[in-house]
Amino acid sequence: MADKTDLARQFIQAIPHAKELGMVLEEIGDGTACISMPYDEKLIGDPQSGVIAGGAVSALMDTCCGAAVMCHPDAPGGTATIDLRIDYMRGATPGQSITTRATCHHITRSVAFVRAVASDDDTDRPVATASGAFTVESGF
Repeated sequence: MADKTDLARQFIQAIPHAKELGMVLEEIGDGTACISMPYDEKLIGDPQSGVIAGGAVSALMDTCCGAAVMCHPDAPGGTATIDLRIDYMRGATPGQSITTRATCHHITRSVAFVRAVASDDDTDRPVATASGAFTVESGF
């Protein structure tokens, strides 16, 4: 599992948009991943409120879900998003980082199913939730 986890970590850290958005891989292993994204004024979607744009939150959730698939014990290799539904519950609190935790809860021969929750410092009230399907590709 260590090799798969290291490969997933290297892959996530090499994604240009993940670097640009400041994503930090906090935890990864056994089909779960946690990635945080610090608050940054360049990511604001509403200048009046200072709330981070939904697209940045979407990218964070998609990246975290893919990482969860890549490190799942039954996933043989890379992955790509087939479908990702994101339900936005509220705007993230301006000035706070956003953290997404994703779990790959089921894998077939060709599809992995993932759930994720994004939150800021107020972890009792999610910013967004996601459920998605990702490809299961043969090993690299």
